[in-house]
Amino acid sequence: QVQLVESGGGLVQAGGSLRLSCAASGRTFSSYAMGWFRQAPGKEREFVAAISWSGYSTYYTDSVKGRFTISRDNAKNTVYLQMNSLKPEDTAVYFCAGDRVAQRGILTPSPREYRYWGQGTQVTVSS
Repeated sequence: QVQLVESGGGLVQAGGSLRLSCAASGRTFSSYAMGWFRQAPGKEREFVAAISWSGYSTYYTDSVKGRFTISRDNAKNTVYLQMNSLKPEDTAVYFCAGDRVAQRGILTPSPREYRYWGQGTQVTVSS
């Protein structure tokens, strides 16, 4: 049974920072790419960032490039999302997800390619 547990969400003013964490258990975490997605009220879930199983490759949606940084610590089975210069439009529930394919050679923004999902953590950015 794979479990992903997010933490670190909260309320922050515009321009502020938060760091989200996602702790994984139940399988060989270091063999799988990980992603962060978000979903705002009334909107579809959207891709935010992904990191390869090795940690050497990352991929971001355009709206967060230069502001967000995804990283991982395979020794701790944890993936992080550092979010700086937050904007009100970043307000959403943030989910981490685990790739369905081990050691995939490319990073994908498609939610369908991620098999395991956390319960989400709320991020609210006030203006």
